[in-house]
Amino acid sequence: MRISVSSDMDEPVARALLAELRERGHEVRTHGALSPGDDPRWAACSEAAAREVADGTADQAVVCCWTGTGASIAANKVPGVRAALCADAYTADGARRWNDANVLALSLRLTSVPLLREILDAWFAGRPSEDPEDRSNVERTARTDRARTSS
Repeated sequence: MRISVSSDMDEPVARALLAELRERGHEVRTHGALSPGDDPRWAACSEAAAREVADGTADQAVVCCWTGTGASIAANKVPGVRAALCADAYTADGARRWNDANVLALSLRLTSVPLLREILDAWFAGRPSEDPEDRSNVERTARTDRARTSS
């Protein structure tokens, strides 16, 4: 899988994220502080990673900032992106299952390496629900995106 990764800081957990994704066999593209010369601001690098998901050059993305909040907000401004800030494996599983999230947002401050592995395990094991109500909610967000970009 092609994974776009951004971080506004070159922190140990961000480096561990890159190593973990590569160890799992994913092709990783980096943005922000993880890519020399890139704009490291959370809004810019999170948008860059999210745009790769929206345009199909990445299958998913992981965006990081100190709290994870700014990265998730920036990513969610990109039409077609459903970014979820996940601080635990249960939330990551639910984000994939019920929300069909395609961008994982992480806090550099709160995410330890063991927790990172648990979150990634749940994220990659999760599959979008086929439940009609869940699909209806995801489609509603897609319609909101389309309405926002066509006005």
